[in-house]
Amino acid sequence: QLVESGGGLVQAGGSMRLSCVQPGSRMFSSNEMNWYRQAPGKQRELVASITSGGSTNYADSVQGRFTISRDNAKNSVYLEMNSLKPEDTAVYYCNAVTVYRRGYWGQGTQVTVSS
Repeated sequence: QLVESGGGLVQAGGSMRLSCVQPGSRMFSSNEMNWYRQAPGKQRELVASITSGGSTNYADSVQGRFTISRDNAKNSVYLEMNSLKPEDTAVYYCNAVTVYRRGYWGQGTQVTVSS
């Protein structure tokens, strides 16, 4: 189970931080953690990833504006979003992939960026 929080409404140019926690997981530190998003009428897309070793990867559209990080002691992953644009409006989903390649999803959190 993954629980996201931190979504809401923000003006263009603003910032927002999303959080995702995987309560009770004993293997969190071994998981690859990802943030996806899905805008209305569009396919879900990968926004950012962080490996168990801390390596990160970003979609070209958010490179330099978004930062993914993790705190294994808190079973949590974060997405710091800066310089937000209206096109960043979407439902953001947290995703965990275990060492056995099993995936888990959160319920999603809405991020709306007004122009």
